[in-house]
Amino acid sequence: MNEQALAKETMDLIEKKLSLVAERSRGIIPYTTNDGRFDDTSKNSICWWTNGFFGGMMWQLYHYSGKELYRELALDIEEKLDQNLMLPWGMDHDSGFKWLPTAVAHYKTDGSEQSFNRGILAAENLAGRFNPQGSFIRAWNDSGDGSRAGTAIIDCMMNLPLLYWASEVTNDPRFSQIAIRHADMAEKYFIRENGSAIHIGVFDPNSGEFLHSEGGQGYATGSSWTRGQAWALYGFTLSAIHTGKPEHLETAKKVADNFILQMTKWPEMGIPVDFDQPHDCKREDSSAAAIAACGLIELGKYDIKYHEAAVKLLEFLCENRLSLDDNTDYLLWNCADSFWSNREQMTLIYADYFLIEALLKLIDKDFPIFKPKKEAK
Repeated sequence: MNEQALAKETMDLIEKKLSLVAERSRGIIPYTTNDGRFDDTSKNSICWWTNGFFGGMMWQLYHYSGKELYRELALDIEEKLDQNLMLPWGMDHDSGFKWLPTAVAHYKTDGSEQSFNRGILAAENLAGRFNPQGSFIRAWNDSGDGSRAGTAIIDCMMNLPLLYWASEVTNDPRFSQIAIRHADMAEKYFIRENGSAIHIGVFDPNSGEFLHSEGGQGYATGSSWTRGQAWALYGFTLSAIHTGKPEHLETAKKVADNFILQMTKWPEMGIPVDFDQPHDCKREDSSAAAIAACGLIELGKYDIKYHEAAVKLLEFLCENRLSLDDNTDYLLWNCADSFWSNREQMTLIYADYFLIEALLKLIDKDFPIFKPKKEAK
């Protein structure tokens, strides 16, 4: 059976399982699972950065299967996130992760005016976080002491598509100009010569001077946190798709080449939490593998070696880290939110989202949530 047939077979099994999971998950916004069942961040963490991914899963499944159940759950989550839009302290650089898979996906589906408004409000807020001194989008908020005013992180490359979308639908170039300037900054300060990425960069918010990097969720300062590498790989690829800038495409390839090289150093397992973690540490992050697979499939349109690497990652995940048990809500296990987390073999909703997106890409059935509907030439 070829890779497309296997992907289709796996997607059908996933959809069958998730039709049951979705039915028992009405009214919630999950992040992880406890004893195999989803938690609910809508109760106490409505501003949590992952709150758009379950909605994105529902839109992908709706477009794949046509089942109204998935649309209903996606719309419910979109409406719940209005609480976040009205809380200034809860708006941060992750607006793309929250409103691209929900409001923007809805708008792309049927042109909903309310969803358009939500997406533009989120994009305006994200654009307002741009610091022209240093050309970076500020990551996090603080309590008013300015302690995080100069902080940017590699994850934000994946939020830039919200700004590209806003420019596309409003014919206002300022959104994409901010996104491009941030991507150009990340290219300069966040991507090392060997193609690996730093997680956190700290700038002087007044002068724009780059001060130092921090290890963040990785093993140590100077190490290669694998989810950060995946954000960079897919994020620069998406910037290249949206803008056509060859520099962003070359950066994506540089990061991908390093990712593929590092994969060969861990042949006995999946993707580690950090490529520089000690080799006697066997902690993995399946979410990093799924995110990287999405970027590699897109890069595979330029060079087949990237497509082959993506298929290898997906084969490993589907054969070794995928739960199709109807009694569990999650798909992928052995994820990690941070190298230093005290929870091992976690499940994470964004791991499941990007697995679905990657499999749908393989069979040319993905709904363009992070990409433009028509790719830039």
